Amino acid sequence: MDVKQPRRYPDAHNSKGFVHIERNWEGMQVNLGTQMNRANSLSALAGAACLAALFLALPLAAQQTGPLPPPPAYSAPTPTPAPHPGYAPAPASAPHQTTTESPLSTDPPKIPPDQIIQKFSARELDFKKERDNYTYTQTVVVQTIDDYSGQPDGEYRLVTDIVFNPQGKRSEHDTFAPASSLQRIMLDEQDKEDLERVQPFVLTTDELPKYDVKYVGQQQLDELSTYVFDVAPKKIEKNQRYFQGRIWVEQQDMGIVKTDGKAVPDIRKRGSEHLYPRFETFRENIEGKYWFPTYTHADDTLQFSGGGIHMRMTVRYENYKRFGSTIKIGPATEAPKEKP
Repeated sequence: MDVKQPRRYPDAHNSKGFVHIERNWEGMQVNLGTQMNRANSLSALAGAACLAALFLALPLAAQQTGPLPPPPAYSAPTPTPAPHPGYAPAPASAPHQTTTESPLSTDPPKIPPDQIIQKFSARELDFKKERDNYTYTQTVVVQTIDDYSGQPDGEYRLVTDIVFNPQGKRSEHDTFAPASSLQRIMLDEQDKEDLERVQPFVLTTDELPKYDVKYVGQQQLDELSTYVFDVAPKKIEKNQRYFQGRIWVEQQDMGIVKTDGKAVPDIRKRGSEHLYPRFETFRENIEGKYWFPTYTHADDTLQFSGGGIHMRMTVRYENYKRFGSTIKIGPATEAPKEKP
């Protein structure tokens, strides 16, 4: 920028010439010259002050040679959904229930893989029947994630109690169902079916003929020794849902303890797309006999034709309790006598 220059004035020696211009005005001119001398002195001081300020500013300006760095980028944070009263928010990162995994060993098992498959599928059938006698609480949280901020920009949450009515019939009762704030995706009927059947995948002897099951090795999950199998549907029938992925079978109890895969098929029709995430489901030993699903987690990007959508899903199965029948006690009555 241009520096504004101080105004110039004649020096004191030149101003004395005014005294000799007209002798008749000598007294006035002497007085005027005295005032001008004072003004010149003040002007000189002001000019010196300006020059000093300019001189002091030069080192500072010299330090900023070259282009200045651009200002730091700023973006307003994306607001997260407000927590609902009385309910803890979903964790930012899903805790893994399997903390350690050994390398996969491809050594053949001590018993033929076909026998292992028959044993664990029979065990799964018993487990499925037993689980139908339990009440529990299921909490589902589905979130879409903003790619720029990494924060949720929409959420679906549902808490359901699986209970028995007084007649002993099993039913579902939604206990917490706030309005969904999802804007970019929505849950469909296949999602609800997957939550019931595919995420807590159970491979029973009844379901076994529908799948190709291939032994891939053995692996240690924490303290559990497991057989590992890859599972895929042999054929996809219309309006049917299947699991495709990998399962881990505990070697002692012959029960599935972990699944990793997805529900298939994805459904793409003209004007609509229904895509499903890859997930992991972990089981825990309940009452020392069966391995019950307790936690499902998905963190995946669904590749729609209009672009990918990052989503997360957690499902928790808690408070397992076996439903017990009650015996009604009434007034005593005499039993009818048998006829001779």
